This record gives sequence, C-alpha cells and structure tokens, in this order.
Amino acid sequence: MSINNNNQEAAKTREQFKKESNPQPAKVRRRHIRVRILPIWLRIIIVAALIFLSLIAGAAVGYGVIGNGEAKDIFKKSTWTHIVDLIEKE
Repeated sequence: MSINNNNQEAAKTREQFKKESNPQPAKVRRRHIRVRILPIWLRIIIVAALIFLSLIAGAAVGYGVIGNGEAKDIFKKSTWTHIVDLIEKE
C-alpha cells in the first residue's frame, strides 16, 4: 500500500514540477498549411521524363562520342538490332 502512495505522490510531484517549470500558459500554435506548387502526380511524371531523357542522352553520348558513331543513329532500329546481335552472339 505504501508503494502505491509513493507512486501517487511521485506522479503529483511530476505534475507540480511541470507546472512550476512552465509558469506561462502554453501558446496556441497555428498550423501552417503548406500549399504544394507541384502536385505529387506531376512530380512523378517529371521524374519519369527526366529519367527517359537521361537514358537518351547517355545512349547518344555513348554511341556518338565513345563509340565513334553518329549520335542521331541511336534512333534507328538497325542500330539497336546490331547492338542486340553483338550482345547475344553465340
């Protein structure tokens, strides 16, 4: 029984300590509503488009500069069939 009394006194003391340490009333905080300029779905589309453009630019640099070909040849189907044939060579 004495343990419960001690716990209740300790709880009261904590509450009193909190009140004493914070004598000012709590300020009412206004929640700031964030207005998004770009919606999430538009961000996803933009990221997908940037990934696609970076793949195209990487292929153009890789084939045109490193591979000593013309960068515009990456848009031809024959170029890609040739690359696939080189990779799947038996």
